[in-house]
Amino acid sequence: MGAGHDHGPSPEQAAQAPDHRRRLAIAFALVFGIVVAQGIGAWITGSLALLVDMVHSLTDASGLLVALVAATLMIRPPSTRRTWGFRRVEVLAALGQALLLLGVSVYALVEGVERWANPPEVAAGELLVFGLIGLVLNAAAMAVLAAGRGANFNMKAAFLEVLMDALGTLAVIASAILMMTTGFQRADTIAAFVIALMIIPRAWLLIRETTRVLMEFTPKGLDLDEVRRHILAMEHVEDVHDLHASTVATGLPTLTAHVVLEDSCFSDGHAVEILEAIRECVAEHFDIAVHHTTIQLETAGHHEHEAPGALHP
Repeated sequence: MGAGHDHGPSPEQAAQAPDHRRRLAIAFALVFGIVVAQGIGAWITGSLALLVDMVHSLTDASGLLVALVAATLMIRPPSTRRTWGFRRVEVLAALGQALLLLGVSVYALVEGVERWANPPEVAAGELLVFGLIGLVLNAAAMAVLAAGRGANFNMKAAFLEVLMDALGTLAVIASAILMMTTGFQRADTIAAFVIALMIIPRAWLLIRETTRVLMEFTPKGLDLDEVRRHILAMEHVEDVHDLHASTVATGLPTLTAHVVLEDSCFSDGHAVEILEAIRECVAEHFDIAVHHTTIQLETAGHHEHEAPGALHP
């Protein structure tokens, strides 16, 4: 006996996602301005740090453009072919941005090693000017994205990229000041290393988080053994099997389970009451919305007939 499916997400619920397109469009314009300024600055000054930061900014701009496209797709309504709409696009977009960030970091480390042996002359004064321009534009982009940075993976990735770029720009400014005051040219290469080392942990964290969603691992912080114990502790429940949980998108965990009840529950009308009690229990104790929990109720005989000898997690 299947139950709980009539409470599945409505099209409005499935497509419910905040519209951050305006914020992303403004941030993209600002960061693309940084790319142009830093590209000119890297050509004029010969700075590796500014070049790496420019590539990082270019990655940010590309990521923000992808995020803008993803945000547009995410608000499209679901259909019979795409029951969750495009909610998971934000996860794919965030993973792509993280991979781009990681690639930039590797480039910075490889190029930095080559330049360490033969540090070129860098125009420190001009470098400082372009660094300050980049910092101002980064600060403006961060201000635009700050309010929505916790909304989903997509916005989180966009904000982190701009934040890392701002920190990288600070490293560029510091290296310019150091070269101006001491003449230590390798400061530019050190700044490039610093930028790369700041990017790698953030990119790896985002890759790990998005991969968990795409692999449909159990949502972080959810203990399925504890869920099973809660359900088994309820009156008339004999067994719980095929218990699965995954995350569709940010803030959208789902759970499914087959629950075996005493045979009498299906003849005296208790089955529906128990179903609602199970769904409310999951919502209250494990923060999974009632309409995102699907429970299939079964008799002991049906469970044995369903898959004899099979393993049921």
